Amino acid sequence: MGKTLIFSAPSGSGKTTIVRALLERFPQLEFSVSATSRSPRGTEQNGIDYHFFTQEEFMKAVAEDRFVEWEEVYKGTCYGTLRSEVERIWDKGNVIVFDVDVMGGMNLKRIFGQEACSIFIMPPSIEELRRRLVNRATDAPEVIEKRVAKAEFELTKATEFDHRVVNDNLNTAIEETVAILEKFIGTGR
Repeated sequence: MGKTLIFSAPSGSGKTTIVRALLERFPQLEFSVSATSRSPRGTEQNGIDYHFFTQEEFMKAVAEDRFVEWEEVYKGTCYGTLRSEVERIWDKGNVIVFDVDVMGGMNLKRIFGQEACSIFIMPPSIEELRRRLVNRATDAPEVIEKRVAKAEFELTKATEFDHRVVNDNLNTAIEETVAILEKFIGTGR
């Protein structure tokens, strides 16, 4: 078993932006593309941003035990980590980077234990989180309100992660995360 890095955060916290910066800086990191039963948003591409499944295809994959972990994150919308992604990355000798929802992050930490470093990216406040989701302009107002309500619950789980980084200033949050990774996997370039 190789090492894994688990990044979780409420939607809109800046987790994906931080993960992208780390992938550029640490060549031994490789992103694990999650599977989902939702439709693509904006410019998302199958196999790059997510493996997009229909709900029926997703449940068939669950029945076939093709997931390391999965869950219904929003009613009718499932996300999961494919075993094939984990094997693909470890076969190359790389460190897996998971960018997952909070419950998925907690599940992955339980599965991978000490070989995993879990990092919770926190927004500076719920108000700032709402502003970011509105400015992102990818979701309808009612979806944004669902995400904000879920974020309030997810923030109560932050202490279950190995590290917490507040994304008040993006560059500072990236540097804090780099320091955590350097201790866990060694230096970047």
